[in-house]
Amino acid sequence: MKLAVFGYGYWGPNLVRNFMAVGQTVKYVVDSSPAQLQRVSKTYPSIITTTDADTAINDSEVDAIIIALPVRFHYELSKKALLAGKHVMVEKPMTVTGDEADDLIEIAMSKKLVLMPDHTFLYTGAVRKIKSLIDTGELGNMLYFDSVRVNLGLFQHDVNVLWDLAPHDISILSYLFDEKPISVSATGKSHSESGIESIAYLTMHYQSNFIAHATASWISPVKLRTVLIGGTKKMIVYDDIEPTEKVKVYDSGFEFKDAQEHNKFRVDYRVGDIYIPKLEMTEALMGMATDFVSAVESGGKHIPVSDMHLGALVVKTLEAAEKSIKKNGAEVTLA
Repeated sequence: MKLAVFGYGYWGPNLVRNFMAVGQTVKYVVDSSPAQLQRVSKTYPSIITTTDADTAINDSEVDAIIIALPVRFHYELSKKALLAGKHVMVEKPMTVTGDEADDLIEIAMSKKLVLMPDHTFLYTGAVRKIKSLIDTGELGNMLYFDSVRVNLGLFQHDVNVLWDLAPHDISILSYLFDEKPISVSATGKSHSESGIESIAYLTMHYQSNFIAHATASWISPVKLRTVLIGGTKKMIVYDDIEPTEKVKVYDSGFEFKDAQEHNKFRVDYRVGDIYIPKLEMTEALMGMATDFVSAVESGGKHIPVSDMHLGALVVKTLEAAEKSIKKNGAEVTLA
């Protein structure tokens, strides 16, 4: 395949490197900054650099467009690329609104093109191991998902902290559990003149007894990337900052038993062993690039792990959360 990568800021260089590592040709890098394009030319003299997106989109040799730009550009460029017959991989979140996400999906399906959001965490050894533990029933019936994703900065000027940080946790949650949320509630506060929330709390409600919660903040004195997952048999602590022991499985739980007295019960707690499973050490972004290439080359037979429907669910959850914040935490139903 021949690719064009839009954006060579923070994530763009990683995308170029990994797509080339899996045997693809990056023909173009598009960026509005001449300085960034100079970086490209210095590292990869064979890549054509340009500030004009249409040059790459209209090139008949280009098979796919990789978009690594701020979210406000995702919909317009993705739609233009799909209408031009190009496969699209776009950074998270896929779009700004659920309607935009649905529109892109409709175009991609009608033209039999791959539209894939880059939710890279789904390709990490840690998340894949947790998925395996859940699918094999080792954790039992799922009870809760509780994540904390906080740090000091970087304040965004166009999206709130949930749009910035929570896509990771929502996508992981959507990948791990088949059940989808029916509604969300969220609260948050802005601590800047922009009025954009710098700290927020999101709760996702389900038809079953399962519940999920995510804390996101740009104003924490420490960086935390922790997820707690509870099942009826075992529980997991996933610490993404931990360099080697990212996943710990706790053979811990509880059981309610009837007591002698009327309307009372006894709780029996079980605290057993802790074990640390071995994880795959391959780079997640390379797994994502391989998955995208496989989806394109299969002609639609291979569905990527981070597929467009998961991407749309993430966007719709964030959109509902933003509405809930504006309504002081009122529950908002997901369409």
